[in-house]
Amino acid sequence: MQHDIATVGPGTPSAGRLAGRVAAITGSGDGIGAAMAKRFAAEGASVVVSDVDDAKGQAVADEIVAAGGTATYLHADCTKKADNLALVQHAVDTYGSIDILVNNAWGGGGPMQRVDQKTDEAMLHGIEMNYLGPWWAMQAAFPHMRARGWGRVINICSLNGVNAHMGSVDYNASKEALRGLTRTAAREWTRTGITCNIICPGAKTAAFRAYAQANPEMARVSEETHPMGRLGDPDEDIAPVAAFLASEDSRYVTGNTLFVDGGGHINGVQWTPEFRD
Repeated sequence: MQHDIATVGPGTPSAGRLAGRVAAITGSGDGIGAAMAKRFAAEGASVVVSDVDDAKGQAVADEIVAAGGTATYLHADCTKKADNLALVQHAVDTYGSIDILVNNAWGGGGPMQRVDQKTDEAMLHGIEMNYLGPWWAMQAAFPHMRARGWGRVINICSLNGVNAHMGSVDYNASKEALRGLTRTAAREWTRTGITCNIICPGAKTAAFRAYAQANPEMARVSEETHPMGRLGDPDEDIAPVAAFLASEDSRYVTGNTLFVDGGGHINGVQWTPEFRD
């Protein structure tokens, strides 16, 4: 399978906790993924930005290089096994290793529907994107990380699954499956130097903005009932935690779910959608 690979110049990475490390981040053309890519690069990592939106992904890579960092862009559809394998191989071929793998991508999803209304297509898409894609990427990265005796896997999950948000079982169930995958890998890989952790973020991402536009009442209630009175910022609230998990500072942290949500998980969901039969 052929991939369009766009590579931007080497730049000079700044000294930081991730100096000398190589990171691959799926779905990093926008939102939390883009915020992590930029933060990792600022901390000294060489970053492979990947997305299905080539314009957005390339723009993030260009921004990193303009700021003095190191980045390449690779088109990758994370529902496809070949694309996940190619992403890992691109990191190795370009920078010599893969030290940090972040499975963040989410694309599409069906309309809000009850469990009894969801289609096979919606459920299978969730499984392919949120479970099989990360699994394929983790399998591909594992031998490289094990050979170096060091690795960080960060999987982005969701409060939707933890709190059982209504109308999105395809997303919820597949993200919870990813949590199970991450915890199992963490246990099995403990003696290899690889840690595996989960972030459940609460932030204003592109996906949230689209969801809020279709469900303005949900967005309003989410803000008003949030313990801190606001949803998080991808750059300022989420990316720094991801950088910690990607660094040596987190070497004794594995198999954990970090709720980076300003306490949003404490009280659960305050909004109940209405469904039509």
